[in-house]
Amino acid sequence: MKLQISWLLSFFLSMNVLAETKLFVLGTGTPNPDPQRMGSSYLLLVDEQPYLIDFGIGVIRRFSELTEEWGGELKIDTTSIDHAFLTHMHSDHNLGLSDLIITPWIMGRENKLKLFGPDGLDDMAENIIKAYEFDINYRIYGTQPQNKTGYKFEFKKIDENFIFQDNNVKVEAFKNNHGDLEESYGFIFKTDEIKIVFSGDTAPSEELVKVAKNADILVHEVYSQAGFEKKTKDWQIYHAAHHTSPMELGKIASEVMPKKLVLSHILYWGASSEEIKEEVSAHFKGEIIVAQDLMQIY
Repeated sequence: MKLQISWLLSFFLSMNVLAETKLFVLGTGTPNPDPQRMGSSYLLLVDEQPYLIDFGIGVIRRFSELTEEWGGELKIDTTSIDHAFLTHMHSDHNLGLSDLIITPWIMGRENKLKLFGPDGLDDMAENIIKAYEFDINYRIYGTQPQNKTGYKFEFKKIDENFIFQDNNVKVEAFKNNHGDLEESYGFIFKTDEIKIVFSGDTAPSEELVKVAKNADILVHEVYSQAGFEKKTKDWQIYHAAHHTSPMELGKIASEVMPKKLVLSHILYWGASSEEIKEEVSAHFKGEIIVAQDLMQIY
């Protein structure tokens, strides 16, 4: 009888244990070389398993800053990074790929890196490995031999039907609206606790509004309206077709109604974080967070 009670107690306790989910901003930057903002990148951590969304320049250094070894709270290190998702093939979102392939392997990663992204990401990864062939061989066959697998990768092409799922997360991709760039996507990440939507780089997108309804967190790009108005006409045409204004984002958020709206990949153009937030809050009355590098959102 005691064994039955103990078993039942353990069963019901296990049914109520949710995977612990954390969301960190690694980089909030754009192509503009702001030394306070690394390239676009986010870290979703579910039961100590990391998932990267985009990997702009500085991704590995920012990740390391969050670990215990470098004064942060994360008990894992870069060797645990083996899942990475890319929204599109613009450089401010993928310049960190060489670091992502090579550095965790040097530090001891044995698993192949699982890469999910548009056409061309696999070619980029293969060319990086080719470019570092001398260094890779030196480390494998030198006096401090590395393993022969951790620098390799497996690639899965994404499209609007893409779904990835493991024991921690379910990931879906959707087409956004990044001007004339055909292969540009956002992501929906779902865990036991939370639904997070990453817009990627996009102008207003009907598909985003549809799939992001009632998200717990919507991470969305935006530009400064005041800065936009100072741009020349040709640049105004470009940015209006590729990115989202504060008024447009306010309307999107009012339809989606996320519990938290996170502003990231912001084109400041001389504006402050407070001014950007004010521009958006004029059109959306929910909680708004202006992302900063290394910020924990959840």
